[in-house]
Amino acid sequence: MTAGTGTATVAGTGTGTGKGAGPSSAGERGGGAPRRGLFGALREKRKQAAWGYLFVAPAILLFAVMGVYTIVYGFSLSFAQWNGFWPEWNWRGFRNYTDLLGGSPTYWPIVKKAAVNTLWVVIAVPLLTVLVAFPLALVLNQVKRFQGVLRSVYFVPYVTTGIAVYFAWNYILEPNGAVNLLLKTVGLGSLQQPQGWLGNPDTALATMIVVMVWSAVPVAMLLYLTGLQSLDSSLLEAAQIDGAGWLRSTTTVVWPLMKPITVVVLLLNVRDSLQGFQSFLIMTNGGPGDSTSVLGLETYRLAFLSELSPTLGLASALGWLLFLAALVVAFINQRVMRRMG
Repeated sequence: MTAGTGTATVAGTGTGTGKGAGPSSAGERGGGAPRRGLFGALREKRKQAAWGYLFVAPAILLFAVMGVYTIVYGFSLSFAQWNGFWPEWNWRGFRNYTDLLGGSPTYWPIVKKAAVNTLWVVIAVPLLTVLVAFPLALVLNQVKRFQGVLRSVYFVPYVTTGIAVYFAWNYILEPNGAVNLLLKTVGLGSLQQPQGWLGNPDTALATMIVVMVWSAVPVAMLLYLTGLQSLDSSLLEAAQIDGAGWLRSTTTVVWPLMKPITVVVLLLNVRDSLQGFQSFLIMTNGGPGDSTSVLGLETYRLAFLSELSPTLGLASALGWLLFLAALVVAFINQRVMRRMG
């Protein structure tokens, strides 16, 4: 009895111990290698990430200095009074903004006139660009021969250097320029401008709008032409079978399908009209008088043409107001595109 029990107990214990020890040891041996492999893979990924950050560090540093620092510096300057040479700023709080928005009898009339002119430009340039570019794209889409040559010719205004183009326009629009000469040649001498088209306050802003439209049409025309060439021809064939002519097919089939492109063209030109001032600076410098003054040009004047007057803070504040206006345009762009999508 005792021997049998001892034998059974020993045997059972030995057997149980052997069975329990086997899987546990195997698990420990089998689990160690995956853990070491996992840690090795994590170390390798961290090493690769470190090298990646090292390579992009110069770009991040450049952006931090030229981007973030400049933005923070400019935003801080919008609350100060400084001429660029004083050792310290004079803090004014929100007075720069209030002066620009009606609180200053000196600056408010200037900003108000520039805002009105900018509004005219923002409304007229996008609309006229669409009215010119879409028919032009329709005509080019119908041309079967030399389409590439014609497309390149119409795209020349966009790729030509802006300053050279603006000086050329100055020569064309002066009192003895090509426009007055052409009007006289065709018998419309009564429409000539003896002061030049940019020298008359009544025609200067409208003339600048025409120049801006001329510069904006090439890109809009190519966008419309791309959209026209991607249309499903079966839609036009179905409209023609139903008895629709060219004009009706264009207005009821083609034009509605071009709405997404039209929205893009309008918003791009609104943005350029709101922020651009180079053409006004080179061609008129805001004159005659203040007939072609725009907000972008006034910002430049306050910053660099104020003869050491402490107006850098005002220029920065006006720049931030333009930035807020651009944000509103971007928000409208996003909402419109989301609805149309």
